[in-house]
Amino acid sequence: METKTPENAGSVIAVARDGGHNFSKPTCDNIKLVSGLGVEGDAHFGKTVQHLYRIKKDPDVPNLRQIHLIHSELHDELRGKGFAISPGDMGENITTQGLDILDLPCGTILKIGEQAAIEITGLRNPCYQLNDFRDGLMKACLDKAADGSVIFKSGIMGVIVQDGTVKPGDQIQIELPAEPYIPLDLV
Repeated sequence: METKTPENAGSVIAVARDGGHNFSKPTCDNIKLVSGLGVEGDAHFGKTVQHLYRIKKDPDVPNLRQIHLIHSELHDELRGKGFAISPGDMGENITTQGLDILDLPCGTILKIGEQAAIEITGLRNPCYQLNDFRDGLMKACLDKAADGSVIFKSGIMGVIVQDGTVKPGDQIQIELPAEPYIPLDLV
C-alpha cells in the first residue's frame, strides 16, 4: 500500500448535513465534527447507532457510521453512466477529490482542515435506497475485482476522533495505521 504524502493527499470539494433521516443531504458552507458523536446537526449524530434500520436491530450498538465520505471521482463515473449525481445526493457528509478512499485500510486517520480528524471504520453498505433515488444506481455502485469479489464503491464510513470545522477547499492528510493493514469491510 502506498503511503500518502501532502503532495498526493486529497481535498474536500463539498460538505453536507441533514437533521432528518432523508437519503440526500443538502450541501452547506461548513460542517462541525464532534469527537465521538459525528456531524453536528446531522440525523446520524450520536454515540450509538443512528441509522433507522440498525436502531431496530440493536439501539445500543456503537455508532461506527458517524460520518460518510464519497470520492467525487465516483460521481464522475456515475455521470458517465447516465446518472445525474451531485455532492450530497448519495447521503455523504463529505465529498472528496484526489484521494482513493476505497483503498485505505481500516483505522486510517484522515486529518481534514486545521483540526478535524476522522478514523475510517469501513465501507458503506449500499442499500435499496440508492435505487429509490435513481433506478439502477445500486448496481452502478458495485463492481467485480479480478478475483471475482464484489467491490463496494458507495463510499466509506468513519468516527470523529478530533473536533473541528470542515469546509470545501480543506486539505486532507492521511495517517496510516500500523501494519499489517486491515482492508475495509462493510459496516
